[in-house]
Amino acid sequence: MSLSVTKNCPDCGSAPTSHWSERMEARISYYVFPFFNIFNTWGHFFGRILSPLTRRIFPYLIKLLVVLKVIQIKNEPDESNNWRSKVLWEEANKRGIKITELRPFGKYVDNFWAEYRGEKIFFDGLPRPKNKVYSSLDWIDNKTEMAKRFLAQGFPVAKGGIVTNFRQAKKLFQKLSKPVITKPNEGSRSRHTTIHITNEDELRIGFDKVKQLSPWVAIQEELVGPVYRATVINKKLVAILRRDPACVYGDGISNIKELVMKENNNPLRHGPLFHELVLDSEATVELGYQNLSVDSIPGLEQRVTLGTKTSRGSGGSIVDVTDVTHEDNKKLFNAVGKYLDYPYVGIDFIISDIKKSWVLTPRSGIIECNSLPFIDLHHFPLQGKPINVAGAIWDFIYPVSPGKLFTDVK
Repeated sequence: MSLSVTKNCPDCGSAPTSHWSERMEARISYYVFPFFNIFNTWGHFFGRILSPLTRRIFPYLIKLLVVLKVIQIKNEPDESNNWRSKVLWEEANKRGIKITELRPFGKYVDNFWAEYRGEKIFFDGLPRPKNKVYSSLDWIDNKTEMAKRFLAQGFPVAKGGIVTNFRQAKKLFQKLSKPVITKPNEGSRSRHTTIHITNEDELRIGFDKVKQLSPWVAIQEELVGPVYRATVINKKLVAILRRDPACVYGDGISNIKELVMKENNNPLRHGPLFHELVLDSEATVELGYQNLSVDSIPGLEQRVTLGTKTSRGSGGSIVDVTDVTHEDNKKLFNAVGKYLDYPYVGIDFIISDIKKSWVLTPRSGIIECNSLPFIDLHHFPLQGKPINVAGAIWDFIYPVSPGKLFTDVK
């Protein structure tokens, strides 16, 4: 048993985590949380009543914990902060919103206090409106439950299910169109996710990888195309980006090795966010899946993937596509935001071409939602225009603060 991060795990990629902690969290979520769902109606009711009282008491409790040196106060970000908190903090400073970070025993845990004109909000990750309890938070991040509910609403999702043993996995695998993917039922950053599964031997490998992180394995038909992230704030679509794994685009002249060298000359790949492309064993396998090698010459604008993970640390890239997205797809994202009725949602969506309607595109759909999206992705694209999503959040939370950017987020 270890609470520490499992280091050098290739299946965690650039976002390593404690395997034991993830498994334990999954068990608690599965066995314990449903029990409390019985009391959700009353819990939401009493939550609204007690919230004002809690807000009055909480500042004094924090002050006491600071005096006791249980909590450390930070008034500006440092190297421990993630990029989401940094962009949120930077935008708050521009608007005169005071941000205070709370670090239990000096450890960064993404807890903050925002204050503007005497109105204080304590938040974890992203600020949310006071005096509101959101029932959809109980299941937004659960991939299987999300898919079931979305299917009932007519939203496009990948077909699949959840299993606990390999016998169940094989039975489900036989019912699905190939290829399929395996991934933890809950989780993020593509940890322990396997794609391009076409036979039971590959299924076994993917199944075992998930089991390292979760007792419950999600198996879904693999949708076709890149992964897109739509960020919705207060039921309004704000930005859309494409998340590419390590990849290059053909020019009809250069081979893949030469294209990689050219892309690695991009100065943005030598900064703190984006990393160089690597032609390693994983790239060789991915090229083989596409019937290519490093000496192949892709056609003009042909997309060639070199890996399966979309994280920036794995060579992934981010491209803003907000303005070119088909209106049907934008309507879908707004409909999802309205249905969820939650302040902030990151919607992961796969389609072969975002400029075309999902209605007319086979094997496209929503693969998961995130209740705590990394909004910084929109601030720092490798290509395309940055979108100030942090500004949209503060527009929503403190609408009278200076610098309002999005008139429809209120």
